[in-house]
Amino acid sequence: MMHRSEFPLLKNKPELHYLDNASTTQKPQVVLDALNHFYCYENANTYRGIYELGEVATERYEEARSIVAQFINAQHASEIIFTRGATEGINAVADAWARRHLKSGDEIVITALEHHANYLPWQRLAHEQGLVLRVIPINADGTLDMAAAATLITARTKLVAYTWISNAIGTHVPVYTLVQYAQSVGARILIDAAQAVAHVPINVQSLQPDFLVFSGHKIGGPTGIGVLYIGHALHDQLEPYQVGGGMVLRVAEPPQWLKAPHKFEAGTPPIAQAVGLGTAVTFFKNNIDYAMLKKHEAALCAQFIKHLQQYPWIRILGPVEQLQQQGHLVSFVVDGIHAHDVAAYLGKHNICVRAGHHCAQPLANALGYDASVRVSFYMYNTRADVDACCNAIDTLLASF
Repeated sequence: MMHRSEFPLLKNKPELHYLDNASTTQKPQVVLDALNHFYCYENANTYRGIYELGEVATERYEEARSIVAQFINAQHASEIIFTRGATEGINAVADAWARRHLKSGDEIVITALEHHANYLPWQRLAHEQGLVLRVIPINADGTLDMAAAATLITARTKLVAYTWISNAIGTHVPVYTLVQYAQSVGARILIDAAQAVAHVPINVQSLQPDFLVFSGHKIGGPTGIGVLYIGHALHDQLEPYQVGGGMVLRVAEPPQWLKAPHKFEAGTPPIAQAVGLGTAVTFFKNNIDYAMLKKHEAALCAQFIKHLQQYPWIRILGPVEQLQQQGHLVSFVVDGIHAHDVAAYLGKHNICVRAGHHCAQPLANALGYDASVRVSFYMYNTRADVDACCNAIDTLLASF
């Protein structure tokens, strides 16, 4: 797909097999160049600097917003709110919308696949405000139980919040079907696209969520920058998540807020990070075809799964057939060897994978494991990376 020479860390470490892309992706040279250029030639604060440098910084920041809006096909650039990441975006919705609009007895529906970032905010809010939190269960293979979803989403449901792709086991969720279920009862919709943004096309005008979040570092952008999409129709229904400088028109009793997006971006914004994210998105659009990426990543998953399946004491988590067709990650457990020990052994062989519950403890509990090894692929990975991982696993298992 994309040669690793485009990514300085991989170029500078030719011995490295980086297979932890579900956690964070490596950054292309153009993103690092954009960050460096901004700090060297354009660094200033935004909006109120009545001088050329300040105006340039503002232009770059708003250009990035427009680039992201076009990337997910938002109708208005003002629907793009820059945050620190998907986690802050979800917490912002919980505070700025749900806390103010949901009342005791109202129901929120999530899934058993959720990352803690899309579980804990709703669990806490339900406890604090007397809400009912419903969880759509999973089937034995890790797919979502859509029959249960149809019964759990009812007239009492006020919000359906769910992941697009599980970060822990790679399950793709039927996002459009869940949107239809939610819309049929008048519930609001929040989609956690953190794991999806780098792998599947996002079209919010077609999908019609009320809220959607993702993190920039999952798609080759900098850390510390994320996106919260808020549909234009909801802008006046949300109060600011944080208050301070840059988001208020008049400090009075009550205060008069600026219009979105600035209403939701208190303080000095992540200017350089936004510029970097805009550059990363542009790089992705110019170099990656989603269909080709899907084929490439699924082929790596299939190669890895085929190798693991020769060992009866290795359990592959999640919907194996689905992963072989459209996956980008494979999680597994080895009988008798803790996931951390497997990952540590691979790490000594310059193979970067992740081990643990992957911030999805309820899912791990549902599937009956404490920790798994997760191998995740991206555009710059090759069959050689898979071979290296498989060979190291063979050597490890031979010693046991």
